[in-house]
Amino acid sequence: MRDLTDLTRPTTPSRAIQERMAAETAERSAAAGPATALQDGAGAPAPLRSRLAEAIERLAPRIVELSHDIHDHPETGYQEHHAVAAVAGLLREHGIEPAVGVHGMDTALRAGIGSGPAGTIAILCEYDALPDIGHGCGHNVMCANSTGAFLALAALEAERPGTLPGRVILQTTPAEENSTAKEILAVRGMLEGIDAAIQTHSYAHDLTHQTWLGVRRLSAAFHGVPAHASSQPFMGRNALDAATLALTGLGLLRQQILPMDRLHAVVADGGRVPNIVPERAALSIMVRSKYPETLKDLVTRVEELLHGAALMTGTGVEITTDPHSNEMPVRDNGPLLAAWVRSQRERGREPLPAGVLPETIAAGTDFGNISQRVPGIHPLIKVTDGPDVALHTREMARAAGSATGDRAAVDGAYGLAAVALDWLHDAGLRRAVRADFEASGGVVDVEGFWQEGRPDQ
Repeated sequence: MRDLTDLTRPTTPSRAIQERMAAETAERSAAAGPATALQDGAGAPAPLRSRLAEAIERLAPRIVELSHDIHDHPETGYQEHHAVAAVAGLLREHGIEPAVGVHGMDTALRAGIGSGPAGTIAILCEYDALPDIGHGCGHNVMCANSTGAFLALAALEAERPGTLPGRVILQTTPAEENSTAKEILAVRGMLEGIDAAIQTHSYAHDLTHQTWLGVRRLSAAFHGVPAHASSQPFMGRNALDAATLALTGLGLLRQQILPMDRLHAVVADGGRVPNIVPERAALSIMVRSKYPETLKDLVTRVEELLHGAALMTGTGVEITTDPHSNEMPVRDNGPLLAAWVRSQRERGREPLPAGVLPETIAAGTDFGNISQRVPGIHPLIKVTDGPDVALHTREMARAAGSATGDRAAVDGAYGLAAVALDWLHDAGLRRAVRADFEASGGVVDVEGFWQEGRPDQ
């Protein structure tokens, strides 16, 4: 019951749903059994994985130091100058000269090691933070995972040249939170010559795959006619009314969308003063869906709704989108995930299989744009003490800089390096990875996706 004597404070959300979801997750986990792992004899030889574990242990203090450095200097998208300098400096300490500012992006870095016929696998790296919250998505841990994995593989190659029968690329990808930088980088050639791509994500569970929704960002600017709000309101056309109707329409539309779809919006501009009929109002909108084709359909419905709001109010509306495709749903590769599961079991972790965690805990990432172009994985690694710490919260930011985050930084570095080694050393695994990718749809034309019609047209 709310205290009606103090209505200045918001109500506290009930924790009953978190408790219920935790219980259901435990039940599903017990019923599902363990996640599929790469079998002994597949992937890289066991002695080589042992050498990798030793390399990771030698690097562990620097991996943790990098995670803390990034955590203590949070920078938002495209402003990650401290972070890119920290990664570049660490690479140079180990004799690797990176290229900084690649593909026309100041805070994007690229480095490569190894050569050979096996092909090229990319380890992607994020390090941007959230405004006000800091590293509430744990990108500092993810940066340490990727950089540490790359340095460990470089150490193996330096000890015994030829250890890597192919090439490994470390590619940092800025601005995951406030942009779709991976799409921009992909269009500019980041994936040319890349055969597979891998990256972790911080989380409150060890998890092979969670639902990553596709995202389309829209801006809707309503244009009306200003008028004196008291003496001649009838001469005005209220742009804020149009925005209000659009928000109401979005709320009603939620009743008729798929359970995993999401719609959210904020008023970016609502007029200046109350005694003038607002001439302009603007909404910033995010549309999310689980599949590319359902995302495209839902975006069309939202655009129709925005036009309807303009018609009802006699206003005009301009709908704009980012020139680059926003986040596509992530398509995880089964054989690569099996390699990840084995690596994490070697670190004493037990990643949950897909379908155990409720799908309602879903977000988006521009790694989806990569996974639609090349085989890839985006497994989640536990950085928290408890299972109910959510992404994009101050609690997650604290966890990402804690001892549990430090352990995840080291374990994830081993995991990514082990997956890369498995892929490079096992031609059968590479064939299985490619076959799984083709069976799940093959290469998708992400860049041209929004130029095509809806699936029902």
